Order: sequence, then structure tokens, then C-alpha cells
Amino acid sequence: MKFLRGLTIEKFREGLLSKKFTALEIAQGLFRHIKEKDSEIHAYLDLHEESALQEAENVDIALATGENLPPLAGVPLAIKDNILIKGRKTTSASKILETYVASYDATVIQKLKEEKAVFLGNANMDEFAMGASTENSAFQATKNPHDISRVPGGTSGGSAAAVAADMAVAALGSDTGGSIRQPSAFCGVVGLKPTYGAVSRSGLMPMASSLDQIGTITKTVKDAAILFNAIAGKDPMDATSAETAYGDDLLNPDFAKIKNLTIGLPEEYFVKELGGEIASAIEGVKEKLKELGMRFKTISLPHTKYSIPCYYIIVPAEISANLARFDGIRYSRIIKSEGLDLREVYVKQRGIGFGPEVKRRIILGTFVLSSGYYDAYYAKAQRVRSLIKNDFIEVFKNVDVLLTPATPHTAFKIGEKVDDPLWMYLEDIFTSTSNLAGLPAISIPAKSGIRDQGTGNSLPVGFQLIGRPFREADILGIGEYYEKSL
Repeated sequence: MKFLRGLTIEKFREGLLSKKFTALEIAQGLFRHIKEKDSEIHAYLDLHEESALQEAENVDIALATGENLPPLAGVPLAIKDNILIKGRKTTSASKILETYVASYDATVIQKLKEEKAVFLGNANMDEFAMGASTENSAFQATKNPHDISRVPGGTSGGSAAAVAADMAVAALGSDTGGSIRQPSAFCGVVGLKPTYGAVSRSGLMPMASSLDQIGTITKTVKDAAILFNAIAGKDPMDATSAETAYGDDLLNPDFAKIKNLTIGLPEEYFVKELGGEIASAIEGVKEKLKELGMRFKTISLPHTKYSIPCYYIIVPAEISANLARFDGIRYSRIIKSEGLDLREVYVKQRGIGFGPEVKRRIILGTFVLSSGYYDAYYAKAQRVRSLIKNDFIEVFKNVDVLLTPATPHTAFKIGEKVDDPLWMYLEDIFTSTSNLAGLPAISIPAKSGIRDQGTGNSLPVGFQLIGRPFREADILGIGEYYEKSL
């Protein structure tokens, strides 16, 4: 169906209201496309075809009867498999939850239902959002639509691949240390991680609760603003969510004001290990923004070098606590418990149900929280986290937004790094600091990708913008300003 290629939220809305197509036609076309394409990409774990077609038909009926439709009415979305949709199997891509059916809607899903959005299905991910390639899924490995020999990134790889392959108009993902931005960069789409607390986490399966944040994956920056606006806000079901007062500049940026923002260039992010092609692409973005009249200033975030060790102490510690609930008694059971005592049930359920990366992080987290090691590791990491956050507080006294690479390289080959966990952990080198500091950040495709010499395929490159807390409007505004100039 010709309308599916490059279909954005904006274009969908325009076409629906002008009756170029119906919501049902688009939904039907998408499921046909998914059935043809996803046998190669493996972006989805579960499709909601029957309910999605009914949701789309309901939107068409509402439009025909003259009802005023919300901005996301009929928009077909992919939902990461760790966000609960009532009555739907939600596994977090783990065997331990293979038969679990959600008993309630996540708050973001409630909001999107009020918007009359259409849910296409659950997107694949790294198990319990642990990984950087979507190879850690217990069910299948997702492939990059730009080159199926390469990973789509992770952990929201299924969501990013679905959007990039036109198998969804947009998607929801979650980001703990880069899990929206890294796959978005690898797949050539826009990934927004909001400020911590801007979007409710109620109904998101927790990985590391002090860093997790639900965000958006879209084809344009404008679409990111529209989808984010729909899911943001205070929620009594999430004590960490904040009262937010986003103004008109979120959806309608004033580019005259955007031009007056100062962009900081953190010297710690432009390291010698940065791939030459990435550095070149980021330089191109910087030059384009300079042409548009934006000012730049070199700044320093001196504690950035400690971000990865700090992150990989705090995250496993919180994983160890959060995943203790999967005990073989609550949620789904994957073993027969007859004749077993409680300890045997617990050990067998977790031993069979959790994958290698999940077990690795639980063991590490339990160790750093154990008696005699808590102060040496976890407490010290929390103090370092405060220093990282203070670095950002200081630089934001002199600049408004930071420009950095989103990833140190383009998408790597499937299987290339799966047996090297330390290398995988370094995937978060440019993205984890904004989670540690609770800041909004976005990955946006650079103007031109990098052509792979072996296949001739163009590999996307993403650049990252980091903003002040609850100033998503700044990074979205600059991103839209850049997009419109291309």
C-alpha cells in the first residue's frame, strides 16, 4: 500500500481527516506488510490483529459521525513487550513470563486508549531490557531493516525496527541507559528519552527503577513531540512522576527563539575511540546548525569517565531487588512444582526462566548489595552519580542543550559481540549519563548515513541532544529545526 512508506503521525492525521484513506485500510495494509516483512526482521513477538482492526474501525465510525478525534486517533503503534496492555500476553522477552497475561493497562496505554490509538502488537526486546542488540530476547533476535546481517540495537530493538521498516507508524520503548536512543540511532529513526518523572512508569516492568523511563520512537521529531505530549503527565500510580506544565513550544516551537539557544559540546564525548565516520557525521550536524544561526560552546563534564562503572553497579543492584518477585509462585509458572519444596521451586523456576545476561546482572547486583561490599560499591556509585548530576547542573548555567554522538559506531553484525558482555556494556557510553542525571535526551538521524563497504547498504548515524530537566521542548525544537533544513 503506497501510503505506508514513510507514513508519519502527521501524515496519517492529514490523510485520515481528508479521507485519502480510512484507519481500517491503513491497519489492514500494515498487517499485510508485517506478515510479508517480519518473517525477515522479527520485530514483533505478538500481534493484536483482531483488536487492532476493531480499534481502527471504531475510529472510522467516530469520524463518520462527526466526532472530534484526538491527535492520535487511529495511529497504529508498536508497544515494547515490557509495557502492560490489559488482557495481552506481556513477557518482557523472557521465558519466565512466557504465559503471563497483563491484568491491567500501563498508564501510558490508558492515555493512548483515550486518544483512540491502535495497538498493532508487542515488539521484541532484550530480556527484561538487559542488552544492547535485541539478541538477548528469549524468543528471537531482531534484525536491522537497513542491513539484516546487523543488529537493530537494544533493548528497544523491536520497536525501532518496526518503525524503520514501516511496520508501525510509531512505537513506545523504554530507556534505562540508552535503550531507546541507541536502537533509534542504529535504525535511522528518532528516539526520545524524556526527563525522569515526565512519563508515568506505572505498568512498565521494572528493570532499574531509578533510571527507567518510557519514551517514544518515531519517524520525525515532530511525531516525537506529538506522541510524548500524549503520554506525559503526573500519575498517582507512580510516586516518581512529576507535575509537568509543558507549553505551546512543545508542539509549536518558535524557531526564532530556538536559534538563540546555546549548544554545548562536551569534550569528554568526542574521544579518540569515536569512529571516524561518526565524528564526521556529527561534525556535519554541527556545521548545519551553525548555518542555521546556532551558537556553540565547548564545555567539560569531568565525571563522565566514571559513568559506565557507576551505571553498571547501580543497575544490577536494582535488578537484583526488582527481579526477586519472579519466584515461581506469582505471575506465570513454567515448571511443575509438585513434590518440590519452596526453595526448589524458586531455584528451578529462575534457573530455567532467566537467560544468561539476566542471571549475570542478578549475581552482580546481589554481590554489590551484600554485607561488606555495599559501602565499597553501591554507596560509592551513588555518590559518583551525584557528581555526574552536578556536572550537568554546572554546565547548564552556561549552555541550554548539549550535542553529542548517540553511539560510538554504527550497527554491528549479529553475533559479533554477543559473547563479550564488557564490550556490550560500553554501548551505553554516550547515553547512560542522561539517565543517571535524569535528563531528557533524543537521538536524531544525521543527514547522511555511512555506506558499508561490504554490502553497499547505508548504515544510519544518530546524534544526541541532551536538555535541562523538563525542557524537552528545547531538544525537540532544535531537532525539528534541523529536520526542516534538510
